[in-house]
Amino acid sequence: MIYPSIDKLLNVINSKYELVHIAANRSREMTNLLNYQMKEEQYKSTKNIGKALEEVAAGLITVKK
Repeated sequence: MIYPSIDKLLNVINSKYELVHIAANRSREMTNLLNYQMKEEQYKSTKNIGKALEEVAAGLITVKK
């Protein structure tokens, strides 16, 4: 099963499309800058896209409108 679930993520960000855009940008930023907001052992995912989604679920990434 994928963590975090899409239901939990959609409670934080209302649109699936916006969620994909945010996660992709954050994942790219992690790859290029090696900048993580949590400690490595706190992530359940090994890939940056999963780590980005975990950060969204944890409320570490917010959307400015």
